[in-house]
Amino acid sequence: MANLRAMIKLLRPHQWLKNGFVFVGLLFGHAWQDAAKVQMVLLAALAFCFASSAIYVINDWYDRESDRLHPRKRLRPLAAGTVTPAAGLILAVLSVLLGIALARLAAPRVLSIVTIYLLLNLAYSWQLKHVVILDVFVIAAGFMLRILAGTLGVGIPPSSWLLLTGLMVTLFLGFAKRRSELAVMERGGDAARKVLQNYSLPMLDLMIGVCTAGVVISYSLYTMSPETIAMHHTDKLIYTVPFVLYGLFRYLHLTFSSDAGEDPARDLLRDPHLLVTVFGWAAVTLWLFA
Repeated sequence: MANLRAMIKLLRPHQWLKNGFVFVGLLFGHAWQDAAKVQMVLLAALAFCFASSAIYVINDWYDRESDRLHPRKRLRPLAAGTVTPAAGLILAVLSVLLGIALARLAAPRVLSIVTIYLLLNLAYSWQLKHVVILDVFVIAAGFMLRILAGTLGVGIPPSSWLLLTGLMVTLFLGFAKRRSELAVMERGGDAARKVLQNYSLPMLDLMIGVCTAGVVISYSLYTMSPETIAMHHTDKLIYTVPFVLYGLFRYLHLTFSSDAGEDPARDLLRDPHLLVTVFGWAAVTLWLFA
């Protein structure tokens, strides 16, 4: 039983929250009443759940030695030795196969997108995670592929402004993650990632600031776009911008005051302010769309 719990922990099911990006097209494309589209998006989201879990296992397998030097990552199953490297690889292969099977059931384009996601992240685990700045762009690309799977993958045309907002949000989260890791390292912890040696806190603060402004500007322009107003039959979407602002500022507060940011999914689940903000934004958005 203990081994089963360790295997489940290795899959990091709490990280499946990130696959909520797959549902963006269903919401903003007004496709939630199309049963066929809903089914395809659900299958695409499940495909990304297992595909992303496979990547987490592979990353942990590659990083298991360096993770043992990290104050928190040393507790991960492969680093702690509660799951053997061989068992971890088997679990990764099974997750990849299940993810591909679900993507194939969703739609041919979803299968292509999930395959690109897997290949890109394998390249990340092998080499790209050591390339400064590009490492964060690869992380952001993984989120963008989720959005594309839930839009182009199932036949929902994505909004250019929404794609830009998604890119800014994911870059923001990626650079915040690097800042948290670097802050831990500079307080005397060992570098869990070699790429951190190429970053500095002032450099990351500047990048985070640029991305924060990018999120606010792109999302605000999206809400005021004539195309958006025509699609959603409302010009009131601008009233959801305060939720976005508060969520960003709250996340920045957590990142700078407590070095949160290494695990956005866990931060969201643990912080009531972020939870209320996300649910408030979703509730107001759905009310305006109704």
